[in-house]
Amino acid sequence: MPGESPVIYPESKVEVRGFMARHYDALLDLVTFGFYRYFIKEAISWLDIQKSDRIIDLGAGTGRNACLMVQHLSESGKIVGIDVSNEMAAQFIKRCRNFPNVSFLRQRIDIHFELNETFDKALLSFVFHGFPQEVRETILDNCFNLLKPGGKLILLDYNEFSPDSLPWYLRYPFKITECPYAYDFIQRDMAKLLAQHGFSRGNERLFFKGMVRCLQATREACR
Repeated sequence: MPGESPVIYPESKVEVRGFMARHYDALLDLVTFGFYRYFIKEAISWLDIQKSDRIIDLGAGTGRNACLMVQHLSESGKIVGIDVSNEMAAQFIKRCRNFPNVSFLRQRIDIHFELNETFDKALLSFVFHGFPQEVRETILDNCFNLLKPGGKLILLDYNEFSPDSLPWYLRYPFKITECPYAYDFIQRDMAKLLAQHGFSRGNERLFFKGMVRCLQATREACR
């Protein structure tokens, strides 16, 4: 694989390297007291994935989500996982190696890029909050360009909330693990941000006492 890209956002927790990257899933399960593995299955089941859907997974990490989503697809559906980390790429490729309709592309999602195809769904799972606001806007532009009109953007990430309002068993992990960008993210008006980038806010489902939201937004025909 190409050499590992430099860390651009040192305050963020989305550019994972070294020990954390190699043990990412285990650490995520640990910090959520084992609930994450059950929660992510439930969240993906709620997405109404169609058998022929073409899905792009932005910031795809270890491939855990892709391997769950592909179970809802037929041979006519496909998933493209995108990540910039070599360590994540190696785990994604190994984990998804038995699924011929799942592929991986090493690409930064925080800069403008294009592919020669469009998708029915675009997933951003616990990656969007880890960027500065101006970079989030670039990512939304990428999602708009990657989705076909009427396609769904799925944001699985933190909801809008005050950390002090959470029960201790959620407040403490958030405060010790999250970065300044996450604190900015939870104060943002997501409906307004989506509308500014060509998306209409749709259904949502809340998890973990309202701390986490799975939000579906529809890509409009034009902006």
